[in-house]
Amino acid sequence: MLATAFTPAEGENMKIGELAGVTGTPVETIRYYEREGLLAAPARSEGNFRIYADAHAERLSFIRHCRSLDMTLAEIRELLRFKDVPTGNCGEVNTLLDAHIGHVAARIRELRALEKQLKSLRERCHEAQDAAHCGILNELSQTSRNGTKKAGHLGSVHGNVRNVMA
Repeated sequence: MLATAFTPAEGENMKIGELAGVTGTPVETIRYYEREGLLAAPARSEGNFRIYADAHAERLSFIRHCRSLDMTLAEIRELLRFKDVPTGNCGEVNTLLDAHIGHVAARIRELRALEKQLKSLRERCHEAQDAAHCGILNELSQTSRNGTKKAGHLGSVHGNVRNVMA
């Protein structure tokens, strides 16, 4: 979707396409965040169009920033809970971020192990030849014929990659 050049004046209401353009967020993602309860349902016009305010754009920008840090929707929901009570203590926010840092560190270790496995697999074929004698293809075929994953970590890392919505 192309971002529109629309920039609402302070306090001006926006339709969903305008909010999408201002925040660089696909319309479907905005609707998804509404369904998930991360973004408050907007007011509706007489024609039943969603009408968003500046607060929606600010909250959506916050959510997108969190997603860019690979935070889960549950983590974002928790952060929003604290953001919605500005006088509350942020000690649990620190704890949440520390836990997220731990998850990221674990994924980095998994990705490094995956890289090592892929490099090892790449060493099986040093030059171009017919596919029947390709060391990489033969190794991958051996893995599937044995009914086990020699590169079992491969599935593990891939399975941990999160579905990131923009």
